[in-house]
Parts: sequence; C-alpha cells; structure tokens
Amino acid sequence: MNIIIVSIISLAIIGAIAALILHIIAQRFKVDEDPRIDEVEKLLPGANCGGCGKAGCRNFAESCVKADSLEGMLCPVGGNNVMKQIATILGKEAHEAEARVAVVRCNGTCQYRPQINTYEGAHNCTITHNLYAGDTGCAYGCLGCGDCVSVCSLGAISIDPDTHLPVVDIDICGACGACARACPRNIIEVRKKGTKGRGVYVACMNKEKGGVARKACQVACIGCGKCAKECKFDAITIANNLSYIDSDKCKMCRKCVDVCPTGAILAVNFPPKKAVEQVVSNNSVEPTTQSDN
Repeated sequence: MNIIIVSIISLAIIGAIAALILHIIAQRFKVDEDPRIDEVEKLLPGANCGGCGKAGCRNFAESCVKADSLEGMLCPVGGNNVMKQIATILGKEAHEAEARVAVVRCNGTCQYRPQINTYEGAHNCTITHNLYAGDTGCAYGCLGCGDCVSVCSLGAISIDPDTHLPVVDIDICGACGACARACPRNIIEVRKKGTKGRGVYVACMNKEKGGVARKACQVACIGCGKCAKECKFDAITIANNLSYIDSDKCKMCRKCVDVCPTGAILAVNFPPKKAVEQVVSNNSVEPTTQSDN
C-alpha cells in the first residue's frame, strides 16, 4: 500500500513540475496578438479562397492590421463593402477597386465543336489534359469535367448539361480566381465585371492557324486581325494567332463583335440591339418611319 501511495504522490509531483515548466515556457515565448485581427476576420466571408493573395482569411486579416495602408489589398469575395468596414475598424483609408468576375473563354459547344471520339478515362480535367487531347478536334477548348466547379467555394459555377461548358453566375462569383487556377487549359479568366455585368471578350483559346482552328471549331478565333483594326482604344492585341481584349481598356462599343467573321467575340449581358425596319425600293434601302397618329 505504501508503494502505491508513494507512486501516486511521485506522479502528482512530476505532473505539477511539468505543468509549471510548460507554463513558464508558454509565458516566455507567447506572442501578443493584436485583438483587431479577430475583429477583421469576423468581417471576412470565410471562403479561404486565396483570391486576396494570402493563405486564407486569417492571414489576410493579419496583413490588413499590420499594413501601413490598405491600398492594393482586396477581399474579392467581400468586395468594397467589406474593405470599407475593415478600414473603419483600423482607422485607415479604404481604396475602391473595380468589381471583377470569372469569364469562360470558350464557346465551343457541341453545336460548333462536334465530338469525334469517346474518352473513358478519369472524369477530371487535369488528368484528361495531361493524358489526352479531349474528345473533340480542339486541344485548347474546355474539357467539361468540372474541375472549376469542384473548387468554387461559393457555388458560382455549374456545367451546362446541354453545352457541357461551365456557366458562371455573376451575381454569386467572388472573382477569387480559384476556378482559373484549377483549369489546366487556362480558359477561365478573371476580368473586369463592367456595369450590369456587361463584357466583351474573345471566347476562344485556340492558338492554331486560322484554317486549323476553324476546322476544329466553327466559332474559333482565326487571328485575322479585323477586330484589332476596328478598335479605336488599343484594347485588342493579336498574339499566337489569337485575339485578346483587355477588359481594362475596352469601352464596350462592340464594333469588334460586328466585324468578327467567326463569331468568336461575345458581348454578354447587353440589351438586344433595336432592329431598324427597312424597306427595299428601287434598289435603295430607306428606314421606315411611323406616323405620330
């Protein structure tokens, strides 16, 4: 019995000494954290998407607190409203940033890019891209396996069952860029959202020469340069047989859309153009007018 009592007392003493040592070590090496970090983190959406360039929301909150200025810092999911609240807590100036959204730069639906073979491997874009060109003639277009869907923490992307292409809900999309990073073919780009979600962009990533690209997809960009010649704002460049429209320079006049011979340039979320009724008389075209009566 004495041995048991001695053992219990010895263990209790050892435990107390160990606890004291751990307490001393904890006090010696503890890091005092600014309580504002917790306040800022509570304002963030908690998506931990990495769109801000940080490892997560906690890390972004720490960066905001420690930074001398919030310039260049943005939570893409929370947007300007969240950044204004953060600025108020930290007593710093909020810097307005233009809203951005993810855009799928491929319009190669089944109608324009027919299936020429059947792939029965893993249903994963990254694996398919590394092992296989895809089940159509275009080795640059969307594979439709949905890697972008699986990484979207906001549920802003879905695969259209008819076109097999990703569809982005611009009202939900936080422009974090997770889908763009997940796409092995780089067809998803985060661009300026534009007023009412309007945008003009080249929905093609095919870098083959015109004839080859057009054979693979009817709406492929052929790099003809007509859009670049038409643009008065230097927003369009041609590289590797492919047109690119800079969303920060584009004024959305849509003249490039009208001159594109293949329909590779899309204008989204614009109201339909008003049709001008015309009558043909004596080989001349004149607009019709309506009486006020």
